Amino acid sequence: MFCPSRRSAAIATGLLLTLCLSTACSSGKESSGEDTVAKVDGKISLTYLQKQGDQEYFIGEAAGARAKAKELGIGLKVVNLGNDANKTVSEVQSAVAQKTKGVIIVVPDPAVGPQVAQTAKDGKVALLTSDDQICTTGPDPAKCGKDDLVSRIGFSGAQMGTEVGKRAAAEYRKAGWKAADTRVVSAWKQDVTVCGDRVKSAKKAFDAAVPGVRTINVATDNTPTGAQDKIAATVTANSEVKNWVVWGCNDENAMGGVTALQNAGIGPDHVIGVGLGAYLACKEWQTDKKSGMKAALFINGKDVGALAVQTMYDKLKNGKEFPKEAFAPTTMVDHSTWKSSGLTCS
Repeated sequence: MFCPSRRSAAIATGLLLTLCLSTACSSGKESSGEDTVAKVDGKISLTYLQKQGDQEYFIGEAAGARAKAKELGIGLKVVNLGNDANKTVSEVQSAVAQKTKGVIIVVPDPAVGPQVAQTAKDGKVALLTSDDQICTTGPDPAKCGKDDLVSRIGFSGAQMGTEVGKRAAAEYRKAGWKAADTRVVSAWKQDVTVCGDRVKSAKKAFDAAVPGVRTINVATDNTPTGAQDKIAATVTANSEVKNWVVWGCNDENAMGGVTALQNAGIGPDHVIGVGLGAYLACKEWQTDKKSGMKAALFINGKDVGALAVQTMYDKLKNGKEFPKEAFAPTTMVDHSTWKSSGLTCS
């Protein structure tokens, strides 16, 4: 999301979902090979392949997936792909060879989408993505027809970005800043489609509420250190700027920006960071010390992991078609509300 990153269930607890069903006319193409997958009468085994599996969000996602698999009595193997696109393809091939019934995947690089989809289709394995989109016919999901996108479980990038932009605007107004003295840093990995959806929506919502503030787009690798390095260079190149607003694809980008500004000697009263994920932002709020991280949108990876497993189970056991997209809810939190939201901060 967190995207967290490349960028990142009907839930048993009654999680409210918004199902977004495609309204586009059918192209007649099989988007993920799911139509070739038969219902499973016996034991169901699934493989969950995650990029950046050691990231807090994806750790939570894996935990939610395992809990749901245990509840449903199915086998689940979770694999950390890191950022390795080659490993992505080989692990899908391995899952097919091991007779897994379904693959849920968060790809490190959307360019592998067509190969992943074809491998699953050839192996008659159901394929579902979580968090990030992939296309069956090309490397860039943003240029993909709706019918060629693999079904996805996650969060609405537009909705998340809108909430971030609205909160950033509210904090800006509360601070009483002037547009001429302020810059917005919008940071994300620019070939990850869901990241683009988030930051574009954040800018649209912010500009609608407080027009006239210039935005600087910063390309990062969606990691805290990567964002910190890139944003530090941006701050140095704009030393005349007094006040800064920071958002990005995920908490990593926002936290990296807040840290870069802090290291540049810019105090927290002159920084408005709004994270997306809240798993890093909350660490800033564990004491009463002032922080430039003013708020963050809490996205619960556990909900997405559980929803993905439930959706796959419903397909394989009951023949229920995948929705084009299924979204889990989000909550905006800050220093005073994060504990009561249910956010666990490690």
